[in-house]
Amino acid sequence: MRWVVAGAAGFIGSHLCEQVLAQGHQVVGVDCLVTGSRANIEGCLQHPAFNFVEHDIRQPLAVDGPVERVLNLASPASPVDFDRIPLFILETGSKGTQHLLDLALAKGARFFLASTSEAYGDPEVHPQVETYNGNVSSTGPRSCYDEAKRYAEAITMAYHRAHGLPVRIARIFNTYGERMRPDDGRVVCSFIDQALRGQPLTVFGDGGQTRSFVHVSDEVQGLLAVIEGPLTGPVNVGNPDEITMLQLAQRVVAACRSSSPVQLHPLPAGREGDPNRRCPDTGLLQSFSDWKPVVSLDEGLRRTIDWMRALA
Repeated sequence: MRWVVAGAAGFIGSHLCEQVLAQGHQVVGVDCLVTGSRANIEGCLQHPAFNFVEHDIRQPLAVDGPVERVLNLASPASPVDFDRIPLFILETGSKGTQHLLDLALAKGARFFLASTSEAYGDPEVHPQVETYNGNVSSTGPRSCYDEAKRYAEAITMAYHRAHGLPVRIARIFNTYGERMRPDDGRVVCSFIDQALRGQPLTVFGDGGQTRSFVHVSDEVQGLLAVIEGPLTGPVNVGNPDEITMLQLAQRVVAACRSSSPVQLHPLPAGREGDPNRRCPDTGLLQSFSDWKPVVSLDEGLRRTIDWMRALA
């Protein structure tokens, strides 16, 4: 098949493109490189079945020839981007998603939306199930991303209902691994960077907040299971095993063989709405696939640490 992948040069998108090419498909990779990088798709660019198009999906996208899959993984997702480019994020989630939906509709292709666990906000239901509608602020500092993704889900379902467009929606939980931007402010890379520099690891609050982390290789396999699976979604894709931030910091220090101390700091301004707990219920995904994470946290940290060391 021929796949169009928006966000192809991003962290998750680049890994997904590699897997799709390995399955024997053709890929048209689309990215405006606002947060993605050509370095992420260096291997794909050497593949004869890969064609890269530098394009901002906030503008309509035209693709010649047949297309069977249109995937939207295009959106800045880092907290450091929320203050920097909030309007860009909102327009990417709204206009950008609609332009890709129009492409899928014109081509008779299946459409896939990479949504987010941020759709649940600071959840009052734990673990999070897809039927939970969330506890999300529409005006807080994270709202540009949270509400862009929630709108993207809404318009995707509207195209499905109004036009009969086949769609799939996955909600991605905390993913880490090689090609993550080291400076993007997310916790795994921040901890690793501090440990490698011998600096104290900064844990905000009492360290009891939890997340569940899935290595990017596992995440991509889960997304592919959703794309080719029978359910419209949304479907959670993430690791159902949670860990506290204090425990994560200690694991990173050990994995880096660092002497860095772990320090607790008050939650800084602008972090309102950060969820205290975040963990998926993956029963829906496992109801139609045999997917489960296979890369342990320690192994995933080792791979990520090796990659970040090589960047230094």
